[in-house]
Formats: sequence, structure tokens, C-alpha cells
Amino acid sequence: MSARVANPIIRKIEDTQDALDFFESVTLPAEDEKTQDIIMNFPTVYIHNWQESGDFEVYVGETNDIFRRTREHYGAASDKKAWQSKLAEKDASLFIIGHEHFNKSLTLDIENRLMHYLMSIDRVKHVHNGRGNPQSSYYPMEELDVIFRSIWRGLRRENKELFPTESSIKDSAIYKASPLHKLTKEQENARDLIIQKVKRALEKNETKQLIFIEGEAGTGKTVLNSSTFYELYCRAEEDKKELDCHLLVNHDEQITVYEQIAEKLGLTEKYGKVVSKPTSFINNHTEENPVDIAFVDEAHLLLTQGKQSYKGQNQLQDIIERSRVTVVMFDENQILTTEQFWEAQILEQYREQAKASDNYMVLEKQLRMQADSETMDWIDSFTKDGELKKIPASSSGYSIRVFESPEQLDKEIKKRAGETDSALSRVIATYDWEYSSNNKPEARLMKYWEVLIGKWHKPWNRELESELSKKEKRAIKGLAWAEQPQTIDEVGSTFTIQGFDLNYAGVILGPSVKYRNGKIIFDPSASHNSKAVRNRTLSDGTKKKFGEMLIQHEVRVLMTRGVNGMYIYACDPELQAELIKASK
Repeated sequence: MSARVANPIIRKIEDTQDALDFFESVTLPAEDEKTQDIIMNFPTVYIHNWQESGDFEVYVGETNDIFRRTREHYGAASDKKAWQSKLAEKDASLFIIGHEHFNKSLTLDIENRLMHYLMSIDRVKHVHNGRGNPQSSYYPMEELDVIFRSIWRGLRRENKELFPTESSIKDSAIYKASPLHKLTKEQENARDLIIQKVKRALEKNETKQLIFIEGEAGTGKTVLNSSTFYELYCRAEEDKKELDCHLLVNHDEQITVYEQIAEKLGLTEKYGKVVSKPTSFINNHTEENPVDIAFVDEAHLLLTQGKQSYKGQNQLQDIIERSRVTVVMFDENQILTTEQFWEAQILEQYREQAKASDNYMVLEKQLRMQADSETMDWIDSFTKDGELKKIPASSSGYSIRVFESPEQLDKEIKKRAGETDSALSRVIATYDWEYSSNNKPEARLMKYWEVLIGKWHKPWNRELESELSKKEKRAIKGLAWAEQPQTIDEVGSTFTIQGFDLNYAGVILGPSVKYRNGKIIFDPSASHNSKAVRNRTLSDGTKKKFGEMLIQHEVRVLMTRGVNGMYIYACDPELQAELIKASK
């Protein structure tokens, strides 16, 4: 704590009228007069909290008069909102937070961050006033981080269950996808554009409008998506207007995260099922009765041919036909299977459709990886151009390291995962070893589907879950793959890690990634990803393979997961030798 920034004042009382009256009227010793003055006469932030079936519910607010505002919450029974009525029924408590530097803008930012943190905590099932109001510029904005960290430490001293460590919160998938993030200027501009275009389309009763947002991995598409989706619902409530808005994503892990966010912010309770997979949405809606808005995250994962329960030919087109406005977040470099492959001319038609209405935007600022431009250029050269450049020295908090064996890489990732600020570190690999979610391997050969390199072996993702007790399974329910403790002993794939962050990514490049004649080669014959290497029937009826391109995309997804660094081991001897040479 800087010497010039005072400690915050945190007081916990029973959440009752009598406790508040006593707190206001009690005469404090002379040395506490300043504390009393700050609580009574400065802006404050407050947290109502109570437990419901073992989990917490909270309401976070800020006010210029904590006593008047709290009495409003206690108000007449007929005027109470549902959450306020629970205060009398539950063993509720109230945290009152003050600081000598609090002003309106600073308390709004503290309130927003508290809501963001609390919504990201597994034990908190509902944040009742989830809409944030982050501020852009004010004095003393530069003190926000210092003051907030001190507040959080003080709250942790009061209740470690409700207020866990900051690092555990920031590692959670819900935190990273939360609509309560403070947006960058680029994201704000994109959100304003979307809201403006949606408003116009709804007012003019337009249909089949497409808004197309492109951005590579780590450019903030998911946060933009969730923030705009939630903001539109908040504005509709303020204007007392009905809104039929849906959020779609074709990814099992990400759908769970969005469902949890919708639950915690009360959207599911108020509006029903607002989050779903594209096939479910398409099967349950019609062109004759379109929804107002469909947001599609990871739109590059949409199917462009029929598959099992999806009987159509193009999920994006089917969504557009069932929505007045469709907003897509797209990254062509993350298409991983033939079912998702876009023919260039068809994809360009959608881009041009959006551009014709000035509904096209590209996100360029890298937000995930704490890497400088030289490091990003190295990854781009490897994954896009097949060129292996000299590995840049560690800088900007990001490092690339090459290991001489999978054992060494695994050991270093486990070491990182044991550290508080890098617990979300995992080993991930190209899909170059056999795996089946429907069948188990022959017991005489192996217990699990595994990644096997020499004497080193480790189960693929989702293999160890079957070994957990019922209690352990309940504890990991709803957690993303990398957040589950047993996954430190597994190897992740693009199917579990796409769309998510790691602190450090231990990337194993399997036999499908080679080095020949001065170039990196992507070899489909060495891959076990049948969805990437099989034929694709094109619109003209011809069949073609796209395995090299799709494996190239797979490697890019893996190499862009780490926030703080990437550790690499390559199975191909020539590639491994060149990587070691490039690291010196």
C-alpha cells in the first residue's frame, strides 16, 4: 500500500433496521471521529449478502448517504423487491465500505469491480443488481487498483468463503467472459455500433440484418459479445420494453459459462432460456416468428453442412432467417473441422452483406496475451506462414521456452500450476493420439486414451473425471476443463481449450507438425482428428481435403492460449532441433 493512500474503512453489521440505527447513533471515541465522518458524509459502497441453500446471494451498491439508502431497501413491505424481502428472512449481513478519497466516479468503479468479482465466484449464485457503470477518467483513477486490493483483503478477513483470493477469481472462466468488464475504446466503439444498429432495425421493423465482427484470438470478442447482449437487456428493462434476445455458441464448455452468467444475473429467471447452442435455437424458432436479436460467439464454429441433429446446410443462414438482427463474432483462423469449413466466396458474401450496411468491424488490439509485437510476430510466422524465426527474448511479462523432453515441460507446467498467480497452467497438445468419447481403449493396452511420447504418457482431457467421487464431481460441476483440479494430470485439446485462457500453456506439437526443407509442415496423415482430415463436399459437388489448413488452425489455437507464456516440445526430431536452435 502506497504511503499516501489511506486504508479503507470496512464495517460489518447485521442487515437489520435495528443494527443500522445503532450503528448510526453510537458515539465513537475521539480517535474514530474521522472514521465516523467518512461513513456519514462521504460516498460509500455497500454489500448486502445472505445465504440460500448454502450458496450466497448479494446486492452491491454505492450511495452518498448509506443510512438513507439502506432504509430505502428496508422500506415498506409492499414496495420491496424480491431480494429485499429476503433480508428479513435470512441471516443477512451488510458490509459498509468507506475511504477518504471516495467520490462518485471512484465508488462507481469499486461497485462495478465488486459485482464483477462476486459474479465470478462459484459460491455466489445470484448478483441482484448486476449492471455495472464503469467510469472512463477521473481523479483519483490511478488509486483505484491500490484501494480495491486493500478493500478485497479487508473483506477476505471477514469472510473467506464469500471473498476468495483475487487470483482464483481472475482465473475463472466466468470472470473472463463476464459482461461487467470495463471495455477498451475499441470494444466500446463496437458495442455502440451494435446497439445503434439494433435500435434502428427494431424501430424500422427490419429483418435478416447481419452485423459481422472479426477478430483474432484474444482480441476481446467474447467480452464484447456478452457485454452488448446484457446491455441490451438492461436498456430494455429501463425503457419497460419487451426484448427477445438470444446468445448462441457451438462449444460445450463456453455454453456452460454463458448459462452460469445468465443465471447469476437473473436473466434465466426473468426471460427463460436465453443461452443455447445453434442447433437447438434453429430447431425451436421459425422464420415466420423471428427473435429480435441473436448473438453468435465463436461463429467460426457454426456448421456449414448437415450433421446428426442439424439437418440444414448452413447454420449462420438459418440463424439469420430466424432473427431480425444477427450479431456474429468470427475468426477465420480458428476453424478446426471440415463441418465448419467456409468456402471463400460464400464467407465473403456474408462479409459484403454486412459491409453494405456499414455493419462490419475488425477488432485488432490483443488483450489476452501479455506479449509484445515481436512475440506475436513469431507466433504469426509459425502458425500462418510456416516460418520458424528466432524466438524473441522474454519481455512484457510473456516468455516462450523450448523443452528438451515432455517430462521437463510437464514438470514445469505443474510447478507453475502450484503457484497462486499461475494456477491455471496446463499441458495441451495437437490431436495426434487416438481418442474416442464413445468407446474406452482396450484394457490390456491402456487404462485411458493417452498422449504417449516415449516413456512419458498422460491421459487426454475428460479421462480422469470417471475416477472422481460423487463429492468431487459435484465440486467441479460447471467449471471449465482447465479450472478442474484433476486436469493438471491430463492433456487438453482444442475441443476443451478453445475460447479459454491459461496462465502458461505447455504446448506439445505432435507428429502432424514437422520441419522439412526450412519450412514448418502440417501433415494430416499423422493426425487422429478425423473431423479435420476427411473429405469435404463443396457447393459444386466436388470433394476436397483441407487437413493441412485445419491442423495449422489447430496449432494457432493452442499457441494463443497462454496469457503469460508458452512452453513447447515437438515430437518431430527436425522441428524439435530447430526450435532449440531458435531459442538460443
